[in-house]
Amino acid sequence: MDPRALSFSVLVILIAASTLANGYSPPPPTTAYPAVKTVEAAVEGMVYCQTCDKYGSWSLAGAEAIAGAKISIICKNHKQQVSFYKVFQTDSYGHFYGELKGLKMTPHFLDHPLHACRAKLVSSPREDCNLFSNINNALDGASLRYEEKRLKWTNYEAVIYAAGPLAFRPDHCPATAPPAY
Repeated sequence: MDPRALSFSVLVILIAASTLANGYSPPPPTTAYPAVKTVEAAVEGMVYCQTCDKYGSWSLAGAEAIAGAKISIICKNHKQQVSFYKVFQTDSYGHFYGELKGLKMTPHFLDHPLHACRAKLVSSPREDCNLFSNINNALDGASLRYEEKRLKWTNYEAVIYAAGPLAFRPDHCPATAPPAY
């Protein structure tokens, strides 16, 4: 073996031994794995107070948005067992948005949010408008609609379903306001 090659090999081994003896450890591998993307389902909608002159109809003409109203999202699996229940509250504009975190969807077609979930009124903070109306079948639970709306971030995506609009009605309407049909 060439004496220069041998001395170079010895030098490399000495440098490596010296470096390891001083507590040096090589840097971790730089292979970056992509973060797992989370896809959630969410529901949004509006809650109003229906006016007395529209009582008995599904009309929301002249209705006011209700801040602080509570709405529940109830999902049942294909065996009609409750698989998800959560209450959401409207913001100052009467709008609610709720992620369905924890909703378990099985491969069964009927366990999809469009078929399994309904939005129902829970409570209104307004004493003058706190009775349930049946606008959009809210008494049985308003169906969800898919309107091709999504929120996307780097590692998060939400498929947003629409519910309602839903409405409470006044608990007392003057006798002069006949129901509108």
